[in-house]
Amino acid sequence: MNTQFTQALFGSNGGFASLVLRVPVGLILAAHGAQKLFGWFGGYGLEGTGQWMASIGLEPGYLMALAAGSAEFFGGLALVLGLLTRPAALVSALTMLVAIFAVHFSNGLFMSNNGYEYALTLFAVTVALTIQGGGRFSLDGLLQQQIGGASRSRQAVA
Repeated sequence: MNTQFTQALFGSNGGFASLVLRVPVGLILAAHGAQKLFGWFGGYGLEGTGQWMASIGLEPGYLMALAAGSAEFFGGLALVLGLLTRPAALVSALTMLVAIFAVHFSNGLFMSNNGYEYALTLFAVTVALTIQGGGRFSLDGLLQQQIGGASRSRQAVA
């Protein structure tokens, strides 16, 4: 396997900081995704979320609800585990960017007015994780060790 690719995908110099960012933000994103996909935690599920998304101009609403819900739910679970952290964080960051501009921006900064401060915070954390990766305490870190060790063994034999 290409070591540059695996390093870019799994490698990280992060330690506890990545873990501290990944777990709570991943849980929050997964919970929000579960609201959209399954109607859990007081959410509206795909049908209700899709109707709302269509009403604000995100068409087709059902597909947009499926995309946003999946990005948040599966991306959030991936962040909690630290599995494919960079791609999961990037997709989550893009989802937050859409939320900021499609839903919250016109309401100003503050959450009390349905503003964008919370989505901006999630965006900032997911961008940081895209850059830094999952860190030492992640499945990515474990995979990097396994792949790195296997490629070093192959190089020694060759």
